Amino acid sequence: MDRSVKVAVIGAGVSGLSAARELQGEGHQVVVFEKNHRIGGIWVYDPRTESDPLSIDPNREVVHTSLYRSLLTNLPRPLMGFLDYPFSKEETGDRRTFPGHEEVLRFLDKFAKEFRLHSLIRFNTEVVRAEHVNGEWVVESKTQGSVSERETFEAVVVCTGRYTQPKFAKIPGSEKWPGFQVHSHNYRVPEPFRDEVVVIIGLGPSGVDISREVAKIAKEVHVVSKQFNGVDLKLENHNNTFYQSSWVEHVQEDGSVTFVDGSSIYADAIIHCTGYRYNFPFLETNGAVNVEERWVAPLYKHVFPPSLAPSLAFIGLNYLEAIIHVIELQSKWVARVLSCKVHLPTEEEMMISIQNLNQQLEEKGVPKDHAHSLIPFQADYKHWLAAQCGLAPLEDWRDNMLAECFKKFVQDKYRDHWDEAYWDAIIHS
Repeated sequence: MDRSVKVAVIGAGVSGLSAARELQGEGHQVVVFEKNHRIGGIWVYDPRTESDPLSIDPNREVVHTSLYRSLLTNLPRPLMGFLDYPFSKEETGDRRTFPGHEEVLRFLDKFAKEFRLHSLIRFNTEVVRAEHVNGEWVVESKTQGSVSERETFEAVVVCTGRYTQPKFAKIPGSEKWPGFQVHSHNYRVPEPFRDEVVVIIGLGPSGVDISREVAKIAKEVHVVSKQFNGVDLKLENHNNTFYQSSWVEHVQEDGSVTFVDGSSIYADAIIHCTGYRYNFPFLETNGAVNVEERWVAPLYKHVFPPSLAPSLAFIGLNYLEAIIHVIELQSKWVARVLSCKVHLPTEEEMMISIQNLNQQLEEKGVPKDHAHSLIPFQADYKHWLAAQCGLAPLEDWRDNMLAECFKKFVQDKYRDHWDEAYWDAIIHS
């Protein structure tokens, strides 16, 4: 028999909106808690930055977004929409294949309006504690200037994202280095680095974007990454950017930065493009879920902690993926599990599945803090989710397009060189 449960969804970004739509569609009673005044989560641009540019001070006022002003999507529109609600070009707005963040937010606004999600959302309401007590979830929330309120739910779905709490590489001497240090979470525009020597640590999407933007006005830009593989990343018409094949060995009080290969420079600033760590300070599970920097465990299929399933679920922890597709499939799965249309294995069977996955990752040399990247099991995972939801496997062109993006994103101006005909050829190949 189908059942309807009362569900708290925490966050109204992409994951929260997707979860709310699917849960509502299954007839569940949905309350979405969103501490901002609008939907969109990470896609809401905020020119403010935190008082601590490294986001280490626990007493700082946290700015949720990590968007820089010039950010464009690093995936094309066909991979940025929902499976049944594509991210189409509008007559007005940003019509590029790789649009800016403002266009993504417009798309999410349209999605929320289309499926009447605003009525489910409590804006300006922050969840400060969610605890499992006597078989139900007690959720404590507060609004600005008000006392806390407590409410009980049968299930909690965590959709708070993973781009707010910075992660750092360990650089000996960085505590006493006199230059300016900032995490990419607090980077907005390149102007503060004009005519400076800048070291950028990390070569993920933000490291690539920021290094190219800063290089246009900086004196020198030095990019280092443990994943550097010697590919040509030179900017067109810019000769002030240097890609180091070795890591930073240490920095010193005189302002110098020394690399593992023995070379050194004097720099004015270091931008840490070193990613983010998972952080759920409101969640109390009495040890059922352990949160490390980039690993939330144990989770069955990256979603359900076995001992609390199905009453607790996480959506959107994965990365290096066409993440909106994964989020949508995870949301459909969670909604159907809660309505008893789909049944989970026993707790013991889920733990065995988790252990088997961990063993497979270990055998393939994948460290545990990369487990949520889905590599090398992306296609299998999405097909499995689709099958759980009674859907056909995703089309091959989606993974082909994603693979092409991974190969090309380090190339200068790659977004400008790929037109619609290029993508149509992939889709219909």
